[in-house]
Amino acid sequence: MKVAAFERVADIARRNGQERPDKILFHFEGRATRYGEYDANSNRAANGLIALGLRSDDRIAYLGKNSDVYFELLMAAAKAGGVTTPVNWRLAVPEIAWIVADCGARILFVGPEFTELVAAHRDAFPGVAHVVATEGAANGFPDYRTWRDAFPDRDPQVPRGEKDAVIQMYTSGTTGRPKGAVLTNGSVLRSKLDRDPALMAEWERWEENDVGLVAMPCFHIGGTGYGITVMTNGATGVITREFDPGGVLDLIEAHGISKIFMVPAAMQIIVNQPRAREVDFSRLRHIAYGASPIPLDLLRQCIDVFQCGFVQMYGMTETSGTIAALPPEDHDPAGNERMRSVGKPLRGVEMRVIDADGNPLPPRAIGEIAIRAQANMREYWGRPEATAETIDAGGWLRTGDAGYTDEAGYFYLHDRVKDMIISGGENVYPAEVENAIYGHPAVADVAVVGVPDDKWGEAVKACVVLKEGASAEAGEIIGWARERIAGYKCPKSVDFIPALPRNPSGKILRRELRAPYWEGRERQIG
Repeated sequence: MKVAAFERVADIARRNGQERPDKILFHFEGRATRYGEYDANSNRAANGLIALGLRSDDRIAYLGKNSDVYFELLMAAAKAGGVTTPVNWRLAVPEIAWIVADCGARILFVGPEFTELVAAHRDAFPGVAHVVATEGAANGFPDYRTWRDAFPDRDPQVPRGEKDAVIQMYTSGTTGRPKGAVLTNGSVLRSKLDRDPALMAEWERWEENDVGLVAMPCFHIGGTGYGITVMTNGATGVITREFDPGGVLDLIEAHGISKIFMVPAAMQIIVNQPRAREVDFSRLRHIAYGASPIPLDLLRQCIDVFQCGFVQMYGMTETSGTIAALPPEDHDPAGNERMRSVGKPLRGVEMRVIDADGNPLPPRAIGEIAIRAQANMREYWGRPEATAETIDAGGWLRTGDAGYTDEAGYFYLHDRVKDMIISGGENVYPAEVENAIYGHPAVADVAVVGVPDDKWGEAVKACVVLKEGASAEAGEIIGWARERIAGYKCPKSVDFIPALPRNPSGKILRRELRAPYWEGRERQIG
């Protein structure tokens, strides 16, 4: 099925609404949305946003779990010339409020699980002029559908171009503040790439009858990006509010899911469900996964149960998602060297390994992985210095991942230049966790590192130095952190040590702290 390239995200709804109006776009909790009504309803919402004062390049914020309404709002904002900022609902209230304020959103859409939270902390969102509840009026906030349907379904046709922003997605910050990665129409759609199936590998192609499962959270590029992929291919998507292994099995069976994206930790949970071997997976063609490699034992188990192809995806928010892939033919149940890689760059993507000065390195030499592609973000919102540190004048984006390439052009991750921890697909920066722990009255010093975890890839560990004469238990330290930051960022374990290893300039030697836990593993990240 050849699908022509789109120039703007809003064009996805426009063209599909004309070409396949009666085809089901999304299934969500018993509700089916067809392409035609999706186009019309996103027009209504776009006019509603304009009526609320939205201007080109203004941000709207969405605080809610996965929903068909989220994708309708994303399209509505794109048609109105705005930019959608999905907020990580797992964050603590101060973190959520900071993101909403940083993006400058005056309009906030809130899912049913969070209307009470926003109402109780309304003063934490002083810049928000309008709050709309996405699934029925609640806590004094108007109902989305009632609001939307008061407006005409004509397309506002606000002019937007390839370089205009459409999504602003926040990444964890090295100093405790997340950064807003500004993704444009061009970076999200990579519209210069020819999407002719003749140029695609078999795993890349979508057929007219394909059904994709949108199970990863939409505040991650994995969730939002996969939903957009379903739409650009004119396929059908099944949205799950949040990841539930039993529910996922039900959806696979009920809807004949043929394509899925998830993290290995989620795959492990699903495959270990008691009834996993009773489910009919005959329509499942490919499972794409990312955030960490798949352990060999898990691959064997998944091949046995799912009987489909597996594709490892490598990418990041700053690259609008996947920019390299390890195809099914490189997934060998007997094991091979390439399975430790993230594969090769996709069409239209340049990747190389560079030294500290930006010079390319030869095969097998370890340096930082850099990417040049249309998929790269435009900037970090309001952070010109951080943007300049990440993207050079030649358009090369530094990933922060240390790695190397082999003679055949496969890329391998070795370590993280910026110390980031990825646990179950979530990004955790040590500095943010350390800042939360430092205030504990018994803590003199602390360093946070990622350690191997069979389920989550990496787990957060805090190495704590206590003040002289003070005492504390691990649970106490973890509980203290949990009151200040999101639960997934909190340490899962605490080691009490006499002193932190530091270099002559005082910098913590994290590699030295991590070494004992990663001993015997070639890849020093999950």
